[in-house]
Amino acid sequence: MEKRQSKTIVFITGAFVHHSCWDEWRTYFESKGYKTIAPPWPHKNVSPEILRNSLPNIAIASNRLAALTDYYDDAVRKLPEKPILIGHSIGGLIVQLLLQRGLGVAGVAIHSVPPQGIITFKFSFLKAGWGPLGLFTPAKKSFLMSFRQWQYAFTNGMDGDSQKEAYYKFAIPESKLIVRDTITKAARVNFDNPHAPLLLTSGSDDHTIPASLNYANYLKYKNNDSIIEYKEFKGRNHFVLGQPTWKEDADYILQWISNQ
Repeated sequence: MEKRQSKTIVFITGAFVHHSCWDEWRTYFESKGYKTIAPPWPHKNVSPEILRNSLPNIAIASNRLAALTDYYDDAVRKLPEKPILIGHSIGGLIVQLLLQRGLGVAGVAIHSVPPQGIITFKFSFLKAGWGPLGLFTPAKKSFLMSFRQWQYAFTNGMDGDSQKEAYYKFAIPESKLIVRDTITKAARVNFDNPHAPLLLTSGSDDHTIPASLNYANYLKYKNNDSIIEYKEFKGRNHFVLGQPTWKEDADYILQWISNQ
């Protein structure tokens, strides 16, 4: 595949967190000469506090993965050049889906929700995902993690004050349907298709998306002759973007991007 540099980065946010989670990342990459955007998900372009107080937000509850992917598709196509795509969690899945459409010069999927068909029965994954799936609860109502759920699913291993600060700074309501969509054809990737260079990263301490799940995702791409790389970081939980070690991850990703 033709090597082409881009100086534009699109950051794609995951579920349950506000798009301001990318603020430090945007400052970092802009200091390295990149232009960056981090579009908020539909119905989420207000503060986390306002969103938390909006329960049972019907508009957010209506968000679906296929429409969200098309939303980012449209945002990317409006840019003057093909960008680098960097996404976290469901944002990482959307990076993979957009690369299937030929919409990025390179992609980085950070602790990505895997495409359809890749599953694990690891206890931490099932425990972290049970509440967000909202099975046997009304899909028309948005879901907000309790602080205890947040501690397990996102900020495990961090001290209590840091966990609380992260929760009130970033935690927001989510669509149960969009979480369920990740196991449907809306999340389907043809792993045999050629694609732009893709880096998958994982964290050894992530309860929500265990490293083994990201590695299984990586292995699915191995036979398509496109550039695919995998990196596991020790000590990272699902709040990887806001952990004190975030700059080490950003440094690694910057170096990887520079080599493509």
